[in-house]
Amino acid sequence: MAEATNTARARTRTLEADPLGGTVRSTVLPGGLRVITESVPAMRSVSIGFWVGIGSRDESPTLSGASHFLEHLLFKGTKRRSALDISSAIEAVGGETNAFTAKEYTCYYARVLDNDMPLAIDVLCDVISSSLLTDEDVETERDVILEEIAMHDDEPGDEVHDLFTKAIFGEHALGRLISGTEETISALTRKQIAGFYHRRYTAPEIVIAAAGSLEHAAVVKLVRAALKDTALLGGDGDPVPARPQGSLVRTRSGQLSVVDKDTEQAHLVLGCASMTRHDERRFALGVLNNVLGGGMSSRLFQLVREQRGLAYSVYSYTAQYADAGTWGVYAGCSPAKADEVLSIIRDELANVAANGITAAELARGKGMLKGGFVLGLEDTGSRMTRLGKGELLYGELLSVDELLNRVDAVTLDEANAIASELLTRPMSLAAIGPFDGHDFSGVVRSS
Repeated sequence: MAEATNTARARTRTLEADPLGGTVRSTVLPGGLRVITESVPAMRSVSIGFWVGIGSRDESPTLSGASHFLEHLLFKGTKRRSALDISSAIEAVGGETNAFTAKEYTCYYARVLDNDMPLAIDVLCDVISSSLLTDEDVETERDVILEEIAMHDDEPGDEVHDLFTKAIFGEHALGRLISGTEETISALTRKQIAGFYHRRYTAPEIVIAAAGSLEHAAVVKLVRAALKDTALLGGDGDPVPARPQGSLVRTRSGQLSVVDKDTEQAHLVLGCASMTRHDERRFALGVLNNVLGGGMSSRLFQLVREQRGLAYSVYSYTAQYADAGTWGVYAGCSPAKADEVLSIIRDELANVAANGITAAELARGKGMLKGGFVLGLEDTGSRMTRLGKGELLYGELLSVDELLNRVDAVTLDEANAIASELLTRPMSLAAIGPFDGHDFSGVVRSS
């Protein structure tokens, strides 16, 4: 139902009135900036996120890491606030603020008590629109990021996932590290970073999402006031549509990527290219993924850990983008047991591909997917994330009931069809551990 707009040029809609939450409203401000909120009166907190539709895949090779660099720099100071002013303003009221960078977006967020929402909105608007990006701050954060990259290299359980992604996507931007590399970060100049900021952080690319004890009109008013003298408000721009699927990204199969490192554990990821986030079969994939490696009752956890005690951690996961996706199984085990663990995983994937899952497993997989989604909505941060991702990545917001119905609609035949298609693909393997001279080629050839 259409509502009265705040000005002649702002456009406001009611998107849903969910019985499990509150009313969701969306306003498009002059220039294309979107504000979407969910009012949850029973809560006393508010989470606000600035979702920018720019991530590491939008960088050229020479700008690799620029989005993540900006994530650091925008909190370093504006014309109105120093870095200490920014952090202390939110912490003084018991709130928290942070940011994260992904391959297709970047998010800057704060969570505060409802009475402190005006402060949080003002601080975030200031940070996003008016960062100074001084030479001094660039050099300081360059050192911080290089330390972050080094720390990541000391965490093979994290590094192996990047190795796997690189194996699948090769030189495509989706295969690059979100952080950039030591070489690209060392080479980035203040001029390059500032140019990227001013070109890409524009009103049509930004969604402001907020959830909690709030009134939509009040949020819009606060945003307009905080941005009134900035480039993010005004003009004739329209929101940038959700990133289209377009042509599928070319992926690689049967890849073997091994890093020899003196670690106590072997870290393994075995998997393949999968489906995009726009694929209607994603709900069936989610159910199947839970059955295979989504929890302690999953097939792989039971086989590898519970029955044979070969690994402490084993799970499967998906990563989905506008025009690509991956699916993989992670296991951390003793290096001496790596071959046995991989053999068990390969055999079970072949078994499920050939024989499918059972009706009982289908029901359990659905229950895990639905329960995880609904239980995750019990805090304002996850509700805010749902709004931001829905608008930015999908261009629509499915209601809780719609999502649950989509999961419920998955049939055994659909889940087994995904298993037959996905699990028979040539698998790629990423491995980190003391594997100098170890021959993993049979894992790839026989998959």
